[in-house]
Amino acid sequence: MSAPEVALLDYGAGNVRSAARALERAGMRVRLTATPDGLENAAGIVIPGQGHFRQVMEAFDAAGLRDPVLAAARAGQPILGICVGMQLLLTGSEEAPGVPGLDLVSGQVRRFTPAPERKVPQMGWNALEPRGDSPLLRGLPTPAHAYFVHSYYVPEDVPVTDGALTTFGVPFWAAFSAGNLHATQFHPEKSGAVGLGILNRFRQHVLNG
Repeated sequence: MSAPEVALLDYGAGNVRSAARALERAGMRVRLTATPDGLENAAGIVIPGQGHFRQVMEAFDAAGLRDPVLAAARAGQPILGICVGMQLLLTGSEEAPGVPGLDLVSGQVRRFTPAPERKVPQMGWNALEPRGDSPLLRGLPTPAHAYFVHSYYVPEDVPVTDGALTTFGVPFWAAFSAGNLHATQFHPEKSGAVGLGILNRFRQHVLNG
C-alpha cells in the first residue's frame, strides 16, 4: 500500500517546512499547495497556522481557500488543523472580533486571563487528558505530554466530545476529533514521540494508510 498523500496548505501563515517533515516522518507523502487546485484527490488536508487570527484568516481567504476547504469538509475529506489552524475551524476568535472563522465547529476561541502564576502566552509542556474516542489518541500511551505556544484556546464547552483536554488556568481542548475534522492546539512537530504518534494515528486511523 502506498503512503497516503496529504495536501499541506502553504498560504503564508505557518511553518510548513517543519510540519511537512513531521508528516513525512509519520509515513505520509506531502503535497505543498498554495491554491485550491492542490486539494483535489488528496487523502486529507492539513491546515497549519501561526500568528494573529486575523492575519492568518485573511491570508487563508486571500489564497482563495475558504470555499474549497468548506466544500471538502462537507464532502467528508479528512482535515487536520494545527495550532491556529485548529482555531480557524471555529466560528471566530476573541483575538479578532468580527473576523469569521470557518465555522465548522460552533464556538469562539478565547484568550487566557493572565495571572501572577500564569504568564500569557503559555509556552511549555502540558499533559493530555483523553476524552471519548478520538482517532488521533487511540491507544496512545499515557501519561502523554505535548508542547504548546499560544495565548488563545478552544474552550471546553464547544460541541465536541472526542479528543484530549488539558489545563492552563482553565480546561481547554488540546486536541479534538469531530467527524472528519481533527485538530491539535499543540505543535506535533515539537512534541517528540507523542506528536509523531498522533500524526501516525492520523495516517492509520483517519487516512487508513
